Order: sequence, then C-alpha cells, then structure tokens
Amino acid sequence: MSKFLFGEMTWPEIKETIMEERVAIVPIGMIEEHGHHLPVETDVVLANEVCVRAGRKISEKVVVVPPVNHAYAPHQMDFPGVISISSSTFIDYIVDIGKSLAHQGYKRILLFNGHGSNVSLLQVAARQVVLAYPKVMCASLSHWDLQPVIELMEEIRESENPGGINHACEYETSMYLAIKEHLVQMDKAVRDLDKFKTSKYFWLDLVGKGEGRMVAMMPYWSTISETGTLGDPTSSTRDKGEKILKAAVEGLVEFIEIFRSREVNPRVNHHL
Repeated sequence: MSKFLFGEMTWPEIKETIMEERVAIVPIGMIEEHGHHLPVETDVVLANEVCVRAGRKISEKVVVVPPVNHAYAPHQMDFPGVISISSSTFIDYIVDIGKSLAHQGYKRILLFNGHGSNVSLLQVAARQVVLAYPKVMCASLSHWDLQPVIELMEEIRESENPGGINHACEYETSMYLAIKEHLVQMDKAVRDLDKFKTSKYFWLDLVGKGEGRMVAMMPYWSTISETGTLGDPTSSTRDKGEKILKAAVEGLVEFIEIFRSREVNPRVNHHL
C-alpha cells in the first residue's frame, strides 16, 4: 500500500500499516507569532512538511499522523496570535496520542517537533508512553537537531552565530519560503536580537555550537524582542530553505531506519 498519511486511511488500511511494523510519526508544532513577516502557523507547517516529504520517500515504512497544532508558549502571550496551553495539559495530550497509537499496535512512535519550548515536555511525554507500554519505543526529535541539518547550517548560514537563528529567523524563514513563499512578507523581515544580547551565557541559538546553548532561560518574549522575531531573517532565501528541507528529510529518513532496527530489551527486576 502506497498510502502513508494516517488521516487519509480507512481503519483496515491503518491495521495493515501496523502489521507492516511501520513507524508512526506525529508532527508537533505551535500556533504563535513569528514576527511581522511569517504566519503564525510556521512551526506546524515546517514540522509537518519534513514528515510528509520523508513519508513520500519511505511510504512503506512510516505513517504520518495529522499534526498537533497547539502547544506551550505562555512567554509569547504579550503578542497577538498565540494559542498556548498549559505544560501539564500538553504533556497529557501528547501522552494520550502516544498511548492511542501504542494501544493499536504501533511499536515505534516518533514525536517530531517544530517548536523550541516543546523540547523538554516532549521528552517527558515520550518517556511516559514507554513506561506505560514497555514493549514500545517512543522518541522525540526536533528537525533542527538532525545531523545533516546541523552540518548544512554551518556551511550556508549568513546570520551571526550565535543569535541569528532562534525564532522567525534565517532558518525558519528560509524553510517557510520554500513551502509557502507567497505568504512570506520579506519586506517586513528585520534583524531583532540586540535586546537579548547580554553575554555569552544567555545567547539562545537553535542551530549553533558552543556559545548560546549553555543556559536555558525563557523570560517573557516582549522583554527580549521588539518585533516577535529573535534572530536575523534578512538573509533568508527560498534556495536555502529547499536545502534545509532536503537535509532534514535525509536526516529523518536516516533516523527512521535506525529507529526501526533497534531492539526493545526486556526489563530486569533487580529487587529479586
């Protein structure tokens, strides 16, 4: 069966994908402001697009579940366009999705993330799914952490490092340009990162090395950004976006192959 989009399948077709031991991928994003130049759907669109493109390449090995739109971003609430849910609600919601997939028989579940503040919460959610279903592997992964993406960004980024790549930045804007160029208002894209530029320990850069990834701190967004952007999107291009998407798909396909081959080891009760 060539279908890989979970939402387009009938239940007998879904049952068939379970028998084929496919990996269930859940794209997860966020509806939130992305500066003056990007739509609020950006995080959802980017995560889902990577999953769908990967699905086209290995349709017999995966099913792509409809994306989760809403997540955790209370620090963004000073800006219009943000739909934030509590951390506990978000974790419970994701755990229920994972448990539903595990209950149906999926043995490998990937929570594929496109929103920075989801990272730690998805790690907790994935762990809870595994604890509830010890014979199931549930993992979380963000598209900017895929190795081919990291290597590519070292070559093509033009924004300053660290700081230039965080939110509605060169990275995200380029990717969105490659997907829905007509919705990007590049004439309104501005470099906005100086309010957060205090010391090497408080930089925050999604795709970078060393400085900028040492300390995790998230104040209200309006205290560190004038426009909602954090970084520099002015050097973004559609060509960069296509390269990033290609690298992300390559990395995701590689991960799926590794994920499918891993064995679940039996528990050992050392109290006995």
